[in-house]
Amino acid sequence: MIVRRAGHEPLGQGELALGGRIELLILEPNSDDGLAVARAARFRFENLPIICTSIRPPSAVTETLRPAAYLVKPFRLGELQAAIESALAPAERPAARPLGLRACLATGHA
Repeated sequence: MIVRRAGHEPLGQGELALGGRIELLILEPNSDDGLAVARAARFRFENLPIICTSIRPPSAVTETLRPAAYLVKPFRLGELQAAIESALAPAERPAARPLGLRACLATGHA
């Protein structure tokens, strides 16, 4: 799994549904399930950074999610790592955030 290889702890949609706290959402925006999870997460965590990864370019629907990054597949691991680092940059996040990353993968399979 790319997120784990990048040194982060991935969570599944079920853990988010159980009230898990996340710092970042990586989303496949062409999945209806993924969009539903993203909307629910955005409602719960207004400033949650979202990274979209897709074979398709951004759309009006994905723009409503206010993604921190949009990566078109295929992309390099370094691009994902850079997007994660940028999305979690202190200047763009609330001052107090726990160490480590808990990312939810909204792809329909974690």
